[in-house]
Amino acid sequence: MTDVVPDAPTPAPDGPRINILAQFLRDFSFENPRAPDSLRPTGTPPALEMTVEMGARGRPDGLFEVDLKINLVAKHGDAAAFQIEIVYGGLFELAGVPEEHVEPALLVECPRLLFPFASRIIANVTLDGGFPPFLMEPIDFAAAYTAQRAQRGGDGLVLQ
Repeated sequence: MTDVVPDAPTPAPDGPRINILAQFLRDFSFENPRAPDSLRPTGTPPALEMTVEMGARGRPDGLFEVDLKINLVAKHGDAAAFQIEIVYGGLFELAGVPEEHVEPALLVECPRLLFPFASRIIANVTLDGGFPPFLMEPIDFAAAYTAQRAQRGGDGLVLQ
C-alpha cells in the first residue's frame, strides 16, 4: 500500500506538453443590419458562410500567441441576417515539443483548445441578437492547417 501525501506536487509528464497560460477575446464584431426585419420567421434557414483562420507568433519570452479567427455570415437570399467576426486568442507555453512539431502544435492543437470558448461566445451572441443560438460543429483543424499550408505552396506557415 502506498501513502498518498495531500498537496504533494504531481510529477511532470515525460512527453510534450501544451500549457494554456491565458485566453482572451482580441477582436469581436456582431452585426444584425436588418433588425428587426431579419428576426421574422422565413420558413427556411439562412445560408451560412464560414471561414476559419489560425495564426501564431512567437514572443521574446519563449511563449506563443495563437489566434483563432472565425468569420460567419448568415444570409437570406442576398441580404445578411447577421455577421460575426471573432478573433479569440491564447497565450501558450510549449514544453518538450520537438522542433518539427511546433508549427502543427501551434496551428492545430492550440486552436482546438481555444475553439470551445470561441464557439460559446458565438452561440451566446446569436441568441442575444434575437436568433436561435448558432451551435458550431467541431472543426477539423488538421485539415484546415493542411489547406492553409497548401495555399502557401507547402512551405508551411511563417510564425512571426
